[in-house]
Amino acid sequence: MKKRMTVAGLCLLGAVLAGTVPAQAAQDAPLEPCGPNLGTDIKNVSGHSRCFELRTYTVGEGSTIDQLHTRFRERTTALFRKHGMTIVGYWQPTTQPNTLIYVLAYADRAARDAAWDAFRSDPDWIETREEMPVNVQVENVFMSATDYSPIK
Repeated sequence: MKKRMTVAGLCLLGAVLAGTVPAQAAQDAPLEPCGPNLGTDIKNVSGHSRCFELRTYTVGEGSTIDQLHTRFRERTTALFRKHGMTIVGYWQPTTQPNTLIYVLAYADRAARDAAWDAFRSDPDWIETREEMPVNVQVENVFMSATDYSPIK
């Protein structure tokens, strides 16, 4: 199931990542299901799937894709690992040169939210964001593996 965030959701996520909205506001946003034990509403998924998050960053005016890649290469990746996020992979779309796509995996939705809360409040991330600012539009999609997927 592919589901796009609403404009309001994107604005909230962007504000949280920028540090202009407290983490509590993000917690108050409706949660999309993700991970194991989704119940019967979502069909064809594994009851043992991790929560996968597909994130797409499109670089905006005043920034470059090279700045974004440098920030991820030099700092963000280490911070993701520090906070228990499993990095599935990063991709550079060949037809969208100003875009970075990546997938993270977590035990479940609660683990995802806890990891992002810790990441956003980490002094190293706050310093990175200030030292290496990049204007990006963020889109994310939450996914659970199908019952026949080789990766769960």
